[in-house]
Amino acid sequence: MIEERYDSDNIKVLKGLEAVRKRPAMYIGGTGERGLHHLVYEVVDNSIDEALAGYCDTVDVRITEDGCVIVEDNGRGIPTDMHKEENMPAVTVVLTILHAGGKFDDKTYKIAGGLHGVGVSVVNALSEDFEVRVSQKGKIFRQFFKQGIIASELEVIGETKKTGTWIKFKPDETIFETVTFSFEYLTGRLRELAFLNRGVSIMLTDERTAKHHHFKYDGGINSFVEYLNEAKKPLYKEPVYIQGEKEKATFEVSIQYTDGYSENLYSFANNINTIEGGTHLSGFKKALTLTVNNYIKSTGLDKSEKTVPSGDDIREGITAVLSVKVKDPQFEGQTKTKLQNTDVEGIVSSIVYEKLTVYFEENPKIAKDICLKAISASRAREAARKARDLTRRKGLLESGSLPGKLADCSSNDKETTELFLVEGDSAGGSAKQGRDRNFQAVLPLWGKMLNTEKARIDRVLGNDKIQPIILALGAGIGDEFDINKLRYNKIIIMADADVDGQHICTLLLTFFFRYMRPLIENGHIYIAKPPLFLVKRGKKEIYVFTEADRDKALAEIGEKGTMVQRYKGLGEMNAEQLWETTLDPEKRTMMRIKIDDAVEADRMFTILMGDEVEPRRRFIEENAQYVKNLDV
Repeated sequence: MIEERYDSDNIKVLKGLEAVRKRPAMYIGGTGERGLHHLVYEVVDNSIDEALAGYCDTVDVRITEDGCVIVEDNGRGIPTDMHKEENMPAVTVVLTILHAGGKFDDKTYKIAGGLHGVGVSVVNALSEDFEVRVSQKGKIFRQFFKQGIIASELEVIGETKKTGTWIKFKPDETIFETVTFSFEYLTGRLRELAFLNRGVSIMLTDERTAKHHHFKYDGGINSFVEYLNEAKKPLYKEPVYIQGEKEKATFEVSIQYTDGYSENLYSFANNINTIEGGTHLSGFKKALTLTVNNYIKSTGLDKSEKTVPSGDDIREGITAVLSVKVKDPQFEGQTKTKLQNTDVEGIVSSIVYEKLTVYFEENPKIAKDICLKAISASRAREAARKARDLTRRKGLLESGSLPGKLADCSSNDKETTELFLVEGDSAGGSAKQGRDRNFQAVLPLWGKMLNTEKARIDRVLGNDKIQPIILALGAGIGDEFDINKLRYNKIIIMADADVDGQHICTLLLTFFFRYMRPLIENGHIYIAKPPLFLVKRGKKEIYVFTEADRDKALAEIGEKGTMVQRYKGLGEMNAEQLWETTLDPEKRTMMRIKIDDAVEADRMFTILMGDEVEPRRRFIEENAQYVKNLDV
């Protein structure tokens, strides 16, 4: 590798940092949990850019006991020499001036993720305290900042033979809604980066809990796909790997089909998770559809078929990770969720079509298995269409009709209404009596719920346990789901606190994740938390949720003459008790379901609800120690 000069001349300046603290959401997407963790990603992305340039192979991320984050790499280190235009050290320029960095110089970084050059300066601006140490030229340099303002001059504090950048920051609690970092939240992104950057070692340590991860994947995105499919049954052993380079863009994709029904596509551009897709994803989809249908036609597999498999049919059961790296990517917004480069679509499409066609010719059995699965999916789609038509004729999916067991609310204000999905007719009856009929609706659930992880949409549509839920919500299902038609703002799962109740919760969450995912992504799904005990003495009553809280309540009001009632199920509560403990918005406790890590969420649903026993057994053994208040 040719060593290219990297000093202050490489740092280009586009001025202006004043607006960052006033409008942080413009730069990090918000001031909630997502925005908080985006700070870490911005710093780590700089280290990964060094790895892409070939100068870094180790990144160490630590959450400290006092709530700070430290990110350290073994790259070249941010330049410390004087910047001629700004008359200050280059590292100070990078950290205090918006749009200052090496990303605007084609010679410094051929490929980079933090393309707007605002990342690390924004982190500095939004931090209560910020410290940088640079190991470079045999010396260790250090500088402090407060809320983006220089708090000390750059100084030499020691000697070293190493190179790299060390950054420590504490988010400003006057700006963020929370300043508590989540180990699990960070895990997802750092794991992704390790998969996408073959051979780079990324470590994550939480000094508050002693949790630690070390990610390093020499198999790159092939390892990513194998990780995603750990609990699934692949149609073939080795993922199909395709890579190519055209017009200053490099592309790679790993594809493995399983016998499942869900489509799992993860797209990345310059290591950025493009959760809304973009031109690289559309190019891949077009080429995949064309290649499969061409093969079906050329081999005569479609002779007895009335319809040609659609793109959705062809992607049934697919797990694919695609990654494109382009010199000048264009994203929508600073948080980069959708790639817009129009030329990338054609580049990706041509690479995939050309190389996948050759792969099919060289691997006819795998090609045939993929094509037969697409044909099977096409038949199922036709069956699903007929099921939709049938249910519509019966009025089961029309917004104007509601399920018979639904006790609806009187309000039409979607922002305030709630739907309780209640386990059993007994608890459903108490909930109907105890609720506030103005804004709370109740739908009792009965019988064994369908495991939608193992079912195509035609079976889901035809299931008499699922149909009332689809109908009550009024927003459709699958590709036809429209969150704007949702009839309730909160959908609350209310089940017993025993094994059966937890199983019902998991089945419902699986259904929502697979067929109505926007409900979870937009924060509409909750799980009610009814109390386990009532501790009562005279007129004093205390409802508690754990055995520890029960013992505390007993000590508080005295054990003599005290009655302790354990609720084995919701049906044991009368309407008044259910209102006071579980329905009343002023007193109740609920858990809001959200997705911190979509990759891990998908993997967990497959492990817990899929066909493979061994991954589920291993998961239970590894996590049994964390179970609390299990009522069997």
